[in-house]
Amino acid sequence: MGRRIRGGRMSAPTRERRASELSSREFLRWMWRQLTSMRTALFLLLLLAVAAVPGSFIPQRGVDERAVELFFIDHPTAAPILDALGFFSVYSSPWFSAIYLLLMVSLVGCIVPRMTVYARALRARPPRAPRNFSRMPASGSFEISASVEEVMQAGRRALGRARIDVVDDGSGTTELRAEKGYLREFGNLVFHVSIVVVLVGVAVGSLWGYRGAVIVTEGGGFSNTLSQYNEFSSGPLFDAEDLPPFSFRVDRMIAEFQPEGPQRGAPKLFQADVTYTERPGEDPEQYEIYVNHPLSLDGGSVFLVGQGYAPVLRVTDSTGAVVFEDAVVFLPTDGSYESQGVVKVPDAQPEQIGFQGFFLPTAVSTGDGAPSTSIYPGAVNPLVGLRMWTGDLGLDDGVPQSVYVLEKDQMTPVTDENGEPFNISLSPGQVQELPGGGSIEFVDLKRFARLQVAQTPAMTLPLVGVSLGVLGLIASLMVRPRRTWIRARSGEDGSPTVVEVAALDRVPRDELPEEIDDFLAQLRMELGDSTPEESRA
Repeated sequence: MGRRIRGGRMSAPTRERRASELSSREFLRWMWRQLTSMRTALFLLLLLAVAAVPGSFIPQRGVDERAVELFFIDHPTAAPILDALGFFSVYSSPWFSAIYLLLMVSLVGCIVPRMTVYARALRARPPRAPRNFSRMPASGSFEISASVEEVMQAGRRALGRARIDVVDDGSGTTELRAEKGYLREFGNLVFHVSIVVVLVGVAVGSLWGYRGAVIVTEGGGFSNTLSQYNEFSSGPLFDAEDLPPFSFRVDRMIAEFQPEGPQRGAPKLFQADVTYTERPGEDPEQYEIYVNHPLSLDGGSVFLVGQGYAPVLRVTDSTGAVVFEDAVVFLPTDGSYESQGVVKVPDAQPEQIGFQGFFLPTAVSTGDGAPSTSIYPGAVNPLVGLRMWTGDLGLDDGVPQSVYVLEKDQMTPVTDENGEPFNISLSPGQVQELPGGGSIEFVDLKRFARLQVAQTPAMTLPLVGVSLGVLGLIASLMVRPRRTWIRARSGEDGSPTVVEVAALDRVPRDELPEEIDDFLAQLRMELGDSTPEESRA
């Protein structure tokens, strides 16, 4: 004979034996139960929130590639380690995706059985009344001359929309069993389902969405093709051939800053005035893009995420030919818009020329007259400072290069007659002669707009999920599930009917005894008797 198990529990030796003899199927079932427990779901939800934290303070590829490059320059030791761990693409990293998928599975595994239990509870009748009402948290009794049937009818009216079941035991005693508050568990289920809806919506947007960044100077245009983007990232199920065919031109970039006071230099207004066409052949339309006011198009939205300066430079070579004339984007490095930029002149003769330097919107000088810094982000006293290299820019090697980086491996720095690096300092309208012939001129100053083009399918799905979650949470917190029993026993030889009432809150509350008194008073009013003798246990 096997060992007898008392009280439904196995003894310690039995538990150890069973744990060590789990079959593969039993082990997988045990793992599934652990994964789909509510405790595991809550832990995974917390873990997902913690895992998303690095994406808030570490620059992310696909959002700001330039910031990632600067992070590598500033942290040459830590950056490669973080990159190997996926911290520059947190939300698409394998470990973040694993937590995400496990949370989805855990929530679904929690919700489906609870929905089954809830559906079964909706079909079930209210539970039978306890034998001794005085042991309940709140109970009361009174006598009245009304009949048992009248008491039951009055109880139905007093209980309102509660689920009611009336049972006559055949011995002169009738029980009314009532239960209400089913919306509490329904709200709880809605809240958990809403989390799944939000996760599904975010997943759809990540799988089929795209996001790209582009820098466009004033007067420049953009067509929504892959080659036009400075940075581009998309979900694994997105096809670049499906990019919508819209285009736009930046007519003017407006940037205003606080001129004085404690907030001097703080941004007041960033606005890009654009002319766009949603499809080829359509009439162009104008639009003003500013913060939190994107241009919404069929298949994507255009957001203004930054701005900066693009000095127009003209370069002539030793033959006197103009070999470069264009607006050069200088990328800001701080809040005062001190910026860095590169000029590449591959058509110069006899050698290719490269310039690297800085731009100061409001330049100030140190005691010896050399420019040092910018004291204001507005272009009050703009100045471009450059150094010059000659040689091979490496553009003919077939290896892609960043337009913001000057490859100097095959180039030689240009020096003055004292052997010092040849420094170029230009204000608007100034021209400086170059060693060996040629010149460089600061022709004009333009601004550029840094724009983000993004499409997120099913974007309203997370919003719907959050809204449903809030409603479900309110219902789960506000609705009070309660069971109420009314027992009426007809008296003998014309004596009054004895009425007993008891209530039980599934969520214990101290106010229940007072509320049962109010219910007894309401029940007496329904019976048309406001002054019966009563007692509350």
